[in-house]
Amino acid sequence: MEQFSEQLINALVLGGIYALIAVGYTMVYGIIQLINFAHGEIFMFGAYFAFTLVTVFNMPFWVALPLSMLLCAMIGMLMDLVAYRPLRNAARLSALITAIGVSIGLQNLARIIWGARQRPFPQESLPAFLRQGFPPTESLPAFTLTETAIALPGGAYLPYRDLFIILLALGLMIALNRLVTLTRIGKAMRACAQNRVAANLMGINTNKVIVITFAIGSALGAVAGIMVGIREIIEPTMGYYKGVAAFAAAVLGGIGNITGAMLGGLLIGFAEVFGAGYIPYGYGSGYRVAIAYIVMIAVILVRPSGLFGKSTATRA
Repeated sequence: MEQFSEQLINALVLGGIYALIAVGYTMVYGIIQLINFAHGEIFMFGAYFAFTLVTVFNMPFWVALPLSMLLCAMIGMLMDLVAYRPLRNAARLSALITAIGVSIGLQNLARIIWGARQRPFPQESLPAFLRQGFPPTESLPAFTLTETAIALPGGAYLPYRDLFIILLALGLMIALNRLVTLTRIGKAMRACAQNRVAANLMGINTNKVIVITFAIGSALGAVAGIMVGIREIIEPTMGYYKGVAAFAAAVLGGIGNITGAMLGGLLIGFAEVFGAGYIPYGYGSGYRVAIAYIVMIAVILVRPSGLFGKSTATRA
């Protein structure tokens, strides 16, 4: 029971992180039919921005978090303006190759700026309830388990850090849903997703909508990167590995569908964690990404458009 509860908590945390990243993939694809493979690097830059703000500029974590979101939103907007807008009417393959090139370029830029070694998020910069899991130091003694976690039935503990990640991811998903369904910009996004040419003819500034979409997706990706940074480590390749799994989540849920991306992220998170925990002989932990793709392929074989995707007919 204790092991199952711990795996469930880990699955919810990982699923929430994947959902935040997958939304960025699916929002962009829904409007301009582009798989933005550089989105994983935005996720990685979010973690590095927060790390730099708290270590170099001595900013509190609660200031570094929204500021990192803003910086990543600006990178996403710049990415669209410089790399993707000139190819708006080009063949899809040209934009896809450009996205891969931007991804590689950003990953190497991170290596140049911050180096290639792995870095832990500085524990002294985090609020007390987010420090669980870090070893004690002379200046910062260890916290007892009851100060950093909630006791659950069966002997398991829910760390406040993980509870914070789950609630933050849930809150952001609800806020995004409300934004898309209730606001003018959300309605414009849905109009562009249905038919970008018709939306433009009806007076919607489609380029503005696309830029805002990149900004929102990048800001959510930054949050996911920071959450991974405080829970694991920060490195230039972190965006690639998490981005691959999040892309699988977006496809699983139905690429282009925001609700599907959220659910797909949770399903991939559950598949990875429980697969790694319960597949015997240690094979599960060594093939976590493979497990995510196996689940995605199994669902798509039954439902090619994904869980929430809609099949569209191609007209001659």
